[in-house]
Amino acid sequence: MDAAKSMIHALHEGNLTKGMKEFSVVKEAGTDDEKFQLAEELFQLGFLEQAKELFELLIFSYPEEGELNVLLAETLVEMDDIEAAILQLDQIDEKDEFFPRALLLSADLYQMQGLYEVSESKLLLANKKLPDEPIIHFALAELYNEQGRFLEAIRHYKEVMKADYEEVAGVQLNQRLGECYSAGGAFEESLPYYEIALENNRDVNTLFGYGFTAFQAAHFVTAIETLSELVEMDPEYHSAYMLLARAYEHEEQLDDAIETAQSGLKADPFNKELFLFVGKISLKQGNVKAAESHLREAIAIDPNYLEAALVMNRLLIQQERADDIIELIAHIEEAGESDPQFHWDAAKAYEWLEEYDKASNEYSQAYVVYNDHIDFLEDYGTFLLEEGRSKEARSIYDKLVKKDPTNQDWLERLERLEEL
Repeated sequence: MDAAKSMIHALHEGNLTKGMKEFSVVKEAGTDDEKFQLAEELFQLGFLEQAKELFELLIFSYPEEGELNVLLAETLVEMDDIEAAILQLDQIDEKDEFFPRALLLSADLYQMQGLYEVSESKLLLANKKLPDEPIIHFALAELYNEQGRFLEAIRHYKEVMKADYEEVAGVQLNQRLGECYSAGGAFEESLPYYEIALENNRDVNTLFGYGFTAFQAAHFVTAIETLSELVEMDPEYHSAYMLLARAYEHEEQLDDAIETAQSGLKADPFNKELFLFVGKISLKQGNVKAAESHLREAIAIDPNYLEAALVMNRLLIQQERADDIIELIAHIEEAGESDPQFHWDAAKAYEWLEEYDKASNEYSQAYVVYNDHIDFLEDYGTFLLEEGRSKEARSIYDKLVKKDPTNQDWLERLERLEEL
């Protein structure tokens, strides 16, 4: 048994001492073919330092062999020495047959570092040298996809498919095309690619992508069927529940929407969005008690949850629960959140509590934002009238009448105010 084979045998047997001894023999006295074959095997086995030493020896003897630079670069990448790997790749002559492979690897390394323009330039050069090479088109497509340049990505994925590839490096091309069309907003165009991808592999991520795209394309029944299959396949796929619940909502299947959201909360009990969703649907169904309970849960999970607080305030205003409105606003503002709507809500609450100075202050602050909002102007105008602030009220009703000259109530109030 020669030293190279003896070393590999020793390594497989776990005899590292003997293996390293045989390695020294190959390194010092082995033929170049033995060094090359052993270096490749050592790379595969993860003995990167030893593989690196052999490739460096071979490059010293054969400096014009670009394949050796590529292999050494790949070894250095595995050793996380990206800078040294790039230096090796840059040494390969443009006329070398391994130059396109070097460009591909170099582009990948630059892409990993977020240097997309450099990566693109390497790939475009490789594409110029080998315009029909599917792997180069695939690399360009992946780069453009990562950058969000979906039309360019689609063009290159289709070039790969022209060469009768359906999958490259574990990536389903139909799925990628579906993702790109969907991400670019072309939802209808996306669906057939997802359907083909699902014929080949009905995995949860492809199901979610198809369900999401169907939802965006307003194919809610398809979305329901797809996402129901997904959550049955993987009940821990948390992001599917909200989308499925919303699809049921669009189909006016509100009980199913709530049931789906509740299932999602069992899988993800701290999902504030699902609590908010159940709160909103419960309100739509007239179940105020359930709505309030779920909205409070959402706010308890995230005291900064502005959307939930605003919906909760709408509920409290409908019930004229002034103290609760003021308490909730204080709670949210203590958490560091604010919204102009809170001034309007607080104004109504203080008005009900007959704390008119505070109500006036809140109305004034809300007016800065809502000075063109009919509902607010109507509330504010009524308040000013009741407070006897005729001049300010006249200004508000003048605005309202200009917005709707046919509103008799506003016209009559403005006429009375002008007579004062």
